[in-house]
Amino acid sequence: MGLLDELEQEAQRRKATADDAGKRKAEREQTFLTQIEPGLGALYEYLQKLTASLKILTPKKQQRYVLNGYGEVVGYIEHDYDLKISAQPGNKEIKLSFPCAIAGEECPTIEVQGASKVKTVAGAFQRYHFGGMLDPKKDASGEIVSARFNAKGRITMSATFSGDADSAVVKMTFTNFDGLGTVAKTATGAQLNDELFDDIGRFLTREPNTLLNEALPDAYRNQLRTKVQQDQIKRRWENKINEQQQDELAQIKREHSITGRLAKLVTKEDKPPAADAGVPTSWFGKLKGFVKK
Repeated sequence: MGLLDELEQEAQRRKATADDAGKRKAEREQTFLTQIEPGLGALYEYLQKLTASLKILTPKKQQRYVLNGYGEVVGYIEHDYDLKISAQPGNKEIKLSFPCAIAGEECPTIEVQGASKVKTVAGAFQRYHFGGMLDPKKDASGEIVSARFNAKGRITMSATFSGDADSAVVKMTFTNFDGLGTVAKTATGAQLNDELFDDIGRFLTREPNTLLNEALPDAYRNQLRTKVQQDQIKRRWENKINEQQQDELAQIKREHSITGRLAKLVTKEDKPPAADAGVPTSWFGKLKGFVKK
């Protein structure tokens, strides 16, 4: 193949790649315009109605968080909702946030000794903007070496839903719901329907939901089921082998014990008993021969 042919083929390949990329981009933009943008608009209207009802009903919802080094932080959701939507060409985003007031009287009060331990707990409190360090004591250098802690303040719970034409998916992030920190989930434009909205609403209001439960592919689910069955069969065989080994070991110990007792008897009575002992000499000879074997 000549140089010109090689260059022409490479040019055609690059053009085909560019055409495919352009086609995929156009498809993503179409998905954003026809599914994601209107779907996020419908979600915003749903959240408006949801938060309006919650402000009137003000259900008492308790939150529990585990903070390493301290213990369990207990709080109650306050129905002061901040709901916003923003839109730019090719991008749309919804943000919802509301506070969870820490119930200090339901949280533990702990006493921490040692500068490093105090720093660990104080650092965790600072990271999540908690108050509640009590009676700090310092050493000669001014470093805090002991203190009591009782969590106080508010925890901001937030949810963000964003979609763009570049990815053609909806990214959902939830902060300080099931624990301190952020979890994420994605959805397609076609999934923005009433069923998903209801699941989101139940998640936000701390009702039973399946929002973060990922459905496993059938092939992977079958693979897991097969592995579980194989593990069960393996454990059954291991148990059988172990039982058989224990039985064999017990049998060996019994045989060894009998042989040992007979050996001691022969050592003690190295010569045949007298005729009047009631034991035939021939029987004794056979017994001694058996032990030696």
